[in-house]
Amino acid sequence: MGGGRIFGEFWMLAGIIGGVELIRLAQWAVAGHGGGVKRDLAANPAWQEEDLGLPLPDSAHACSVCLPTWDSVIGYEEGREKVVKRMRTGYPRFFKHPAVERLFAAAKAEVASESEEVIVLPTRGSVQRAHRWVERRAETAVRITSFHGLQVLVVPAKAKAEADAYWRFAGEVVSSRQALDFLEGNLREGSKSHLIARSVAKFTGAAAADTFIFTSGMAAVTAVLRALPGMLEGKKTLQLEFPYVDSLKVQEMFGHGVVYLNEATGESFDEALMRIRQGEFAGVFTEVPSNPLLRTVDLHRVAKACEDSRTPFVIDDSAAGPLNVESLKFADVVTGSLTKWISGEGDVMAGVASIRADSPVADALRISLGADASESAPLYIADAEILLSNMKGYSGRMKTVNANGLAIAALLDAHPAVGAVWHPSLMNRENYEAVMRKGGGYGGLLSFVLKSPKKTPKVYDALRLSKGPSFGTTFSLVCPYTLLAHYHELEWAEGCGVPANLLRVSCGLEPLETLVAAFEEALAHG
Repeated sequence: MGGGRIFGEFWMLAGIIGGVELIRLAQWAVAGHGGGVKRDLAANPAWQEEDLGLPLPDSAHACSVCLPTWDSVIGYEEGREKVVKRMRTGYPRFFKHPAVERLFAAAKAEVASESEEVIVLPTRGSVQRAHRWVERRAETAVRITSFHGLQVLVVPAKAKAEADAYWRFAGEVVSSRQALDFLEGNLREGSKSHLIARSVAKFTGAAAADTFIFTSGMAAVTAVLRALPGMLEGKKTLQLEFPYVDSLKVQEMFGHGVVYLNEATGESFDEALMRIRQGEFAGVFTEVPSNPLLRTVDLHRVAKACEDSRTPFVIDDSAAGPLNVESLKFADVVTGSLTKWISGEGDVMAGVASIRADSPVADALRISLGADASESAPLYIADAEILLSNMKGYSGRMKTVNANGLAIAALLDAHPAVGAVWHPSLMNRENYEAVMRKGGGYGGLLSFVLKSPKKTPKVYDALRLSKGPSFGTTFSLVCPYTLLAHYHELEWAEGCGVPANLLRVSCGLEPLETLVAAFEEALAHG
């Protein structure tokens, strides 16, 4: 059956899967987001109730969505219909784009029974891994089938949650552009990942041949986890510092267990270093700096302990980006989300893993990562083209982002309504500066809490900046990070030193006076 016929039959599903959503998808499928003038979110931020559910940026392929009020964030987390029905997009691993939903519906109509559910995956390698994982987790039989060049995992309804979890956490997803091209009969072959690898390598210092491009940052992390030689021996991994939520989850879900050290200082840190030197772990993971607390571990000590035992040291530099930090000085392999600072536009998802050439595990990592990048989670060619275009402004953007981040962190740190601020210029500064690249800065990501936490909703609602998940966009983006990332484990997060009312700020390219005015106005409510 040809792609055009698929698209035609797909439209016939309207009575089953919602005519309104299909019309919305058709509007998004045309160039220029329906032909209208796109909203400049730096000049005209999405921050009010009327903006709820708008894509951020104003693109059919936006990676974030506007949650402008505290109540809308709670409503989203609790699945309230009045919030969810207004959401036109979301972060691609968490919220299936309308095109992806239509792709899933078309696949289900053709290859599954009424009592079965499906997830569509990009490659044979990915669907085979998902098959093994879902069967083990759900303790039920599942099956694989081909769907016009894509791969489908067909599961009984009771295994849907596990299948969706694989999609989210493994990050081996079908992108919105790939889904649209498929549905329109225009699915493209080929790859431009080698061009992205060449460009990214100029920032990281890795060889282009040691730079592996994936469909998402999380796909890069899970690929690195699988590549660790110690995984074959059943060893656990070690996580240093409070990480981005899914970085810890993938170690728990796809590894052999993870030992987690919330704050890498003092006697507990000394003990962790001893255990590393004894060769206990398959790998050691950390972020530079951590997200959302923007802390940096003593990388010299960790790298030396890893070197002594030939334990791979894995650093994720997404929060700062490779123009600011030179993580390969310490790590065997560096992972990163290209969705964030490197892209800047927030309209394409991708990830990278870079190997240090003289790492003792370099050869083992090359073999595994090379296969994973091409056979499990390759970046779709249309996404690669957008990313290549977006990357051209990376160096220029970061100078402004760094300056804005430093200034806003200082402003908040001195403000009488603010209780605490987290930013690399304020947290573990010596450790961060040890990895900071010459000419780099402290980055545009920061977090803060108010002295009076109960006033946080009013401050958030009053803040005249775009509000939603993700970071690294050309426009500033604010979110109540802990609510979005840990809503169902707030007590645990609090116990790790991450307050429920923490606000995370990603500084964009707005004039500094615009950002200062926005924060001063909002903080008057605190």
